[in-house]
Amino acid sequence: MTDGKMTVSLADVVYEQVERDILTGVYRRGDVLTELRLSDQLRVSRTPIREALRRLEQDDLVEYRGKSIVVMGVTHQDLLDILEIRLRLEGLATAMCCRRITPRELTALDEIVTMQDFYVSRDLPDRIQESDSRFHQTIYAACGSRVFEKQLTGLHKRLVRYRKLSVSNQRRALESTGEHKEIFQALAAGDAERAEALAVRHVERARDNILHAEAGQ
Repeated sequence: MTDGKMTVSLADVVYEQVERDILTGVYRRGDVLTELRLSDQLRVSRTPIREALRRLEQDDLVEYRGKSIVVMGVTHQDLLDILEIRLRLEGLATAMCCRRITPRELTALDEIVTMQDFYVSRDLPDRIQESDSRFHQTIYAACGSRVFEKQLTGLHKRLVRYRKLSVSNQRRALESTGEHKEIFQALAAGDAERAEALAVRHVERARDNILHAEAGQ
């Protein structure tokens, strides 16, 4: 720890970059990575590359096959499993959030929804996706459980490529923003039961749209 902040290692930076590249589709399932190639691309020594790849292997995003490092990414079955788990956890986390959320967190959510509405009106998919992530991450952080927050944040991150496909659909982006508004209103009213039901419905619709978008690739 330095000055109260956690030190970020070079291996952390490499891990986050390669993870992002896998999850966004820069590296596709079946691609072969090498320490030398990544070292040249990222302009770092092979030691942090090696450490980052081992962490990615633990996350099941790459697999060592002899001397080859093969990208596993998110398979179709992984996608189905992630969506099912998220469907079962998201509503519960939102209900927990409703019982614990602070006025400051409610204000932050309100601002996020307002900005998402603006981005949708301007048809800015990257900004829409960013505000969507912030909305859900704020709820996860406010639910009062580190376990729920960590699991749901990880699941949400794994869907990044599919969520981008989804928010690129103007109709779905508009619907999603409306659903966020309804969830926010339920949270602001302290109605945990309604907030949970709306969150489940939101994830169901997002799931259906993601699967439709994936099928059209």
